[in-house]
Amino acid sequence: MSHSVARSRIGVRNDQYTPHAESLGGGADTTVGSMNDRPIILIIADALLAAIEQEFRSRYDRDYLIELADSPAAGLARLRAAVDADHAVALIVTDVEVAGQPGWELLREAQGICATARRVTVVSPGPPFRHFLEPLRQAVLRRDIDTFIAIPLGPRDEEFHTAMAELLSDWGWTASRPSTSYLDIVAEPGDREASAIKDLLDRLGFPSRTLTPYSIEGAAILAEMDEPVLFPVMRVFYDHVMSGATASRVNEFITARADEIPHDAVADLLVIGAGPAGLAAAVYAASEGLSTAVLERDAIGGQAGTSSMIRNYLGFPRGISGMRLAQRSRVQAGRFGAVFYAGRSATSIDACMADGVPSYRVSMGDSEMTARAVLLATGVSYRRLGVAAVDEFVGAGVFYGAATSAAREMVGGNVIVVGGGNSAGQAAVHLAKFARSVTVLIRRDSLSATMSDYLIREIDATPNIVVRGNSYVTDGGGGVRLEWVTLSSTTSAESERVAVDGAPRMPGAEPDSARHPAGMAPPGAGYILTGRDVPKETWVDAMPPADLETTLPGVFAAGDVRARSMKRVASASGEGASVMPLVHTHLEALRAQEFAQRLESDV
Repeated sequence: MSHSVARSRIGVRNDQYTPHAESLGGGADTTVGSMNDRPIILIIADALLAAIEQEFRSRYDRDYLIELADSPAAGLARLRAAVDADHAVALIVTDVEVAGQPGWELLREAQGICATARRVTVVSPGPPFRHFLEPLRQAVLRRDIDTFIAIPLGPRDEEFHTAMAELLSDWGWTASRPSTSYLDIVAEPGDREASAIKDLLDRLGFPSRTLTPYSIEGAAILAEMDEPVLFPVMRVFYDHVMSGATASRVNEFITARADEIPHDAVADLLVIGAGPAGLAAAVYAASEGLSTAVLERDAIGGQAGTSSMIRNYLGFPRGISGMRLAQRSRVQAGRFGAVFYAGRSATSIDACMADGVPSYRVSMGDSEMTARAVLLATGVSYRRLGVAAVDEFVGAGVFYGAATSAAREMVGGNVIVVGGGNSAGQAAVHLAKFARSVTVLIRRDSLSATMSDYLIREIDATPNIVVRGNSYVTDGGGGVRLEWVTLSSTTSAESERVAVDGAPRMPGAEPDSARHPAGMAPPGAGYILTGRDVPKETWVDAMPPADLETTLPGVFAAGDVRARSMKRVASASGEGASVMPLVHTHLEALRAQEFAQRLESDV
């Protein structure tokens, strides 16, 4: 099959193709299918029906099928019919009251029929709105609705349509499958490396498909290959086919490659780790004119990038997924000139001289980078459960921090989420839209000590989520995938074998500091010490390092890997930004030292 035929098969014309990450991220469905393929936007209203219909038809009638119902009974009947017919429902919109029934109560019923559809209540501005304001706020807190917003009163109400576009985009990425794919994975069913690649691409925001070798599209890709076939096979951007693909190779290929680093280049700042702290530092460093390089061994976004929805991040009242937050930050930093290198790990950091100036050489195995200053923002990694019989199913029913990509595999299944932190809560709420039942497994009595209150309220309001306290996993097994686990009690000798279809796990985290220089973290703790927490015997001239500086001058730490950090997305971003004045001070000291040396040599 020719490349042009392959493109046309999935709806991308040659002149439309653009392989830049900035244009690839975002919505999953960017082609116009047949009338029957269009997802449904269901409007249930009476007094405002005509006004709401007009607003949605003017913007969305091409890509979505706008359907109307003028009563709660008619609306729910149409929703059930769509679900029974396996017709995708993207959005359900109600008036604040429909035939005397509050819109949020109607949407709560709708959630039980189609949990993946986004739900919105529209209201008329004016005095009546105040009467409904508090019940609407409570409905959002309970997750009965995703948001409420005033109906437009005139043309071009972009605030209204921004909210709708965000909801539809979120639905398109998390609840539907892309009809346009920029990257295709060809693998046998159950291939764990293919699952790891798919998870990586979902976290990076790249629309992709997984094809079997026996499908028409999969066989066509294999027919294009000149080299021996080794699964999984990856076709990247339609013009490169990779045999024996791995998540690391794919990650490096679609971002900048470490072997492309200019041989004699010396960066002002090298950021190791592209989570919220590293991304914030990259944005501020590059925007302030520093040559900035970012090294990330996994998906850009770090642990935060796995979050299906972050609802308490400043400036995003409707929430934002970790993937989108990371994607926007990466693009923002790139626009200022920061360069990203993914798929490679920093193996060592050594002091060196570059052009007569003290610097640091960071090794990545077969390549190196040199920088005047280094920021360690490597974050944390999920702690393994430690049950060998369960861990052998990683990628086959067992996932660490992969709720978004794993959710589609668990439709109608029974899922156990291990962990009681915010990541576990976000995963449980997201998985509940797909799975028949979700059990949150914790060793404590309750979630109150480890999870944010807003997430606890969401879990309490989700009927198919159950919290099982004082319990932990002791065994598991299955065939190709995990099929059962044994749950034991922390308060008695009781055990129970439970059938499961998946087990995403967020059982706590540990610092990702194994490759950092010795002396930065106390033995056993792993979190990097900075500022006055650094042992006094390592202070220079009896002075402690700067607040975010480590035992090495010019090497800083920010985010979750740092001791005493708050372990929150916002605080990590704040630390990444806060390190910049310290970096500038260090670079100024280096320039002053260099200038003094030149004067001395001239004399």
